Amino acid sequence: MDRIHAFGDDALGDLDAVGLAAELRARRVSLSELIRAAVARTEAVNPTLNGLAYEAFDRALARAESGRPFPGFFAGIPSYLKDNAAVADMPTMQGTDAWAPRPAPAHGAFAERYLRTGLSVLGKTQMSEFGFSAVAEHPRLGPVRNPWNPDHTAGASSSGSGAFVAAGVVPIAHANDGGGSIRIPASCTGLVGLKPSRGRLPLDRQMRQMPLRIVANGVLTRSVRDTAAFYREAERSARHPKLPPIGDITGPGAQRLRIAVCTESIAREAGSEIRELTLKTAALLEELGHRVTPIDNPVPRQFMDDFLLYWAFLAMALVRGGRRTFGPSFDRDKLDNLTRGLDRHAGRRVHRVPLAIARLSRARRITARLFRDYDVVLMPTVADVPPRIGHLDPTADYQQIIDRLVDWVAFTPLQNVTGEPAVSLPLAQSGEGLPVGMMFAADLGQEARLLRLAYELEDARPWPRLDQ
Repeated sequence: MDRIHAFGDDALGDLDAVGLAAELRARRVSLSELIRAAVARTEAVNPTLNGLAYEAFDRALARAESGRPFPGFFAGIPSYLKDNAAVADMPTMQGTDAWAPRPAPAHGAFAERYLRTGLSVLGKTQMSEFGFSAVAEHPRLGPVRNPWNPDHTAGASSSGSGAFVAAGVVPIAHANDGGGSIRIPASCTGLVGLKPSRGRLPLDRQMRQMPLRIVANGVLTRSVRDTAAFYREAERSARHPKLPPIGDITGPGAQRLRIAVCTESIAREAGSEIRELTLKTAALLEELGHRVTPIDNPVPRQFMDDFLLYWAFLAMALVRGGRRTFGPSFDRDKLDNLTRGLDRHAGRRVHRVPLAIARLSRARRITARLFRDYDVVLMPTVADVPPRIGHLDPTADYQQIIDRLVDWVAFTPLQNVTGEPAVSLPLAQSGEGLPVGMMFAADLGQEARLLRLAYELEDARPWPRLDQ
């Protein structure tokens, strides 16, 4: 199928968010022109890509035309938030229709920080139900499709954000990651997706209550400098006191790094095409002067079983506490087969959850030892190319879904458990022309190192463009 994108000769052009901020400051474009262009682009591609969960176009345009200046560096540049972040006067449905929508009374902790950077929110983007699946294929609303080939998934759970940024609807959008949900859509749609260190950005209340905080908020962008600028601006408004500051990273670093490369996930070896592309990336790193060493995956297979049980335990808490959390209209019969299957999985093994959490908490010891010998670890983001729509259909049999999920996404959960940062970069393409992300992980607090390396790789091998 043809690629789907909205790039054109309007106010947004093909600029990234940093470029648009410069255009605004120079008064070569107005804020209302940017908002109108983003709305028009959304309306042009959403019938195919299906990334929109809730629209607040009139609200965003009225704010842009009010004359009141936006705070922050991004000064009103259009963006979207994912549909699990609380935004005042917008419903938060978390990818499901299991309860009646109701507007949030106030911004959550993350939306407060996001808006302080100056980004203007046009609405919310679709996601998989509660973020449990790595694809978004809602039984009623339909699948979120990949702009590079709409027969394939855009990845998830930050699916709509990935599809819209890749297709040029907006230059930057919110994503969050509890098992790979920033990095997986980045890989599928050809974007930069940095999952930051635990605590780098705030979480809304429900995510803060997890016994092991595996979720991290972040953004999806088309350029390294947009990702770097977002973290710089977020850090200027509030900084985590126990993490090294990221600062203003504007280009490659001079230091040559010790980089480990691993093509084996916790579950299995990457597919042959993905493995070959990963080794080509390793060769590029060597050409750039970095010291690259192949390693075996040091994490035991038990990790994946423990992570699945913890994932299922979170589903059980949502399903069985649904009325208390989401109100009296909550109807568990409207949940998809994956969510209900995870609930059953945890219910039969709930006595094992404390030990699973304890073992997961010790995974940081393994990676801490690894980062004494290496500065960065390179792995593929996912084990195979983005699957076709329907491969991970959430209405299918639970065991089929979960087996296919574990097979595809077993590279990403480790950093959610350890809290370490990892970034997916669009350094490769499959034989079919689909993006393939390469994932780089670093020690806790070392986002600056990853961003410097990302700049270097972006210069050495510029990302493929959707509109070319």
